Amino acid sequence: MSEDFPFFEEEADEQADPIAFFSEDVDFSLSHPDVIRLWIQKNLENQSCSLGFLNVVFCSDAYIHQMNVEYLKHDELTDIITFPYQDPPLIEGDLFISIDRVRENAQNYAASFEEELHRVIIHGVFHLCGFGDKSPEEAALMRAMEDRALKVFPQS
Repeated sequence: MSEDFPFFEEEADEQADPIAFFSEDVDFSLSHPDVIRLWIQKNLENQSCSLGFLNVVFCSDAYIHQMNVEYLKHDELTDIITFPYQDPPLIEGDLFISIDRVRENAQNYAASFEEELHRVIIHGVFHLCGFGDKSPEEAALMRAMEDRALKVFPQS
């Protein structure tokens, strides 16, 4: 794994749940974090991956853009940046998610904010499991996996 990735400084301590949620420069928190943790863990099990730790960091467009430029040399907005620290099947990594992008994408795709947020979260998780989305074939597989994961998301 690349040594150039930023290791999120507020990594969850070893006594805490291995999936931690943070807000970096936005006032945002999940309404049901435990449900999302279980859903992520189930999807990891389905991919035969084991969880070391996962930090999910919610941020703004400005924050994720700066990270995209600094670490990936991409001068563009994105909804998620995934930083893997181990190779699959061991999952250790950080997901940076722009809440601004998720809101806009939800409107553009006629989805609820929650559905789009769940899609983006699981998209990053699948990247950590080793799945890509650069080619049309990879993107189609990724989308199908996201759709499957969303269908089994526990309804509250």
